[in-house]
Amino acid sequence: MQKRHALRDDQWDKIKEYLPGKQSDCGVTAKDNRLFIDAVMWIGKTGAPWRDLPESYGKWSSVHKRFIRWAKKGVWQMIFNTLAVDADTEWLMIDSTIVRAHQHSAGGKGAPPQQSVGKSRGGFSTKVHAATDALGCPTKFILTPGNTADCSMAIPLIEGQAAEHVLADKGYDSDEIVMAIEAMNANPVVPPRSHRKTRRTYDKHLYKERSAIECMFGNLKQFRRIATRYDKLATSYLAFVYVGAMWLWLK
Repeated sequence: MQKRHALRDDQWDKIKEYLPGKQSDCGVTAKDNRLFIDAVMWIGKTGAPWRDLPESYGKWSSVHKRFIRWAKKGVWQMIFNTLAVDADTEWLMIDSTIVRAHQHSAGGKGAPPQQSVGKSRGGFSTKVHAATDALGCPTKFILTPGNTADCSMAIPLIEGQAAEHVLADKGYDSDEIVMAIEAMNANPVVPPRSHRKTRRTYDKHLYKERSAIECMFGNLKQFRRIATRYDKLATSYLAFVYVGAMWLWLK
C-alpha cells in the first residue's frame, strides 16, 4: 500500500471518532474508514483522476461515490470544523486565492456561476476565500466564481467568528467592512486605499503577520486537486478544500 500520502497514527487518532460508521454508530460499521481517508488524501495530493486510484485502496468507483456522499452530507466540513475549534482567535486574517479551472471541470449542472466558476482574461477560474486564525490555520472557506471581488466576501467570512483584531489587505478597505469588524468588537488592521480623503491609522507591525494566510494558501495548494480545479461541482471541489484544510490542522 502507498504510505507516502497516508495519515500517521497520531493524525488518525485525532479524527477517527468523528467519522461516520464507527462502532458506536447505528447501522453498518465502516471498517475501512482509515483506508478511505488515505485514498482521498492520495487523490487530493497527487491530482490524479479517480480511475487512477491504486487498487490497494479499493475499487475507485466505490471510493468516489463515498467521497461524493460525504461531500453532500457535509461530513468533510464537519471534520474540518471540529479541528478548527482549537483556533487561536487573538486575531483573524482574511484573503483569497485564484484557482484555474481545468477543462474537465466544465459541464457541471446549472450555469457556471452556480458551480463557482467565472470567466476572466485568464480563462475560467474559481476563487477560494478564506479566514485563518493568528497562527495561519484556516477557520472558514467560501467559494465564488474567479471574477468575484475579494471584498464582497469579507463580511460573510468574519460572521460568527470572534477576534481581537482582523487583518486584511487594502482590497478590503471599505467603510462597510470596517464597521462590520468594529461591530464584532475587533480592531480593523486594514491599510487605507490611496484615494481615501481621511486616512485611517492601523497597526503596521501587526499587519506584517498577514503573511501567514498567504503561506496557508501555498501549503493548501500542495494538494494538486486544489491547486487546479478538476471537479465539475462546487460541492466536490470544496470538499477537497476541506480535506486539504484537515491536513493542515493535522500536520
